Amino acid sequence: MPDNKINNAINIKEKFELFKDQWTPKVIAMLDDNHVYLTKIEGDFVWHSHEDQDELFIVVEGRFRMDFRDREVWVEKGEMLVVPKGVEHRPCAEQECKLLVIENAGTDHTGGVEDERRQEGHAQI
Repeated sequence: MPDNKINNAINIKEKFELFKDQWTPKVIAMLDDNHVYLTKIEGDFVWHSHEDQDELFIVVEGRFRMDFRDREVWVEKGEMLVVPKGVEHRPCAEQECKLLVIENAGTDHTGGVEDERRQEGHAQI
């Protein structure tokens, strides 16, 4: 896991420059038992939920839409959205969107749904 050292700032812009792939979370820090990660998204992800964990999405650049079964929510640059545990959702972005996400380190980012983008663990940068 990334080494959280006191007084070391993490430059988010520089971290985003380290990767081009989408839908592949990159861990940049730990917050208690949570991953703080960056990801780039474009297109539609899979419908999924996390039965025991909330997720926090912060838009660093761009915008995306979070689809829920009963509505959709647009999240713009500088805004955040919390998806409560157990709520089925699907992130979608018309153009590439850069996100900072905080979720429990044990969270399967597809909620266990089989998909080619599913990863067992997240790379650290």
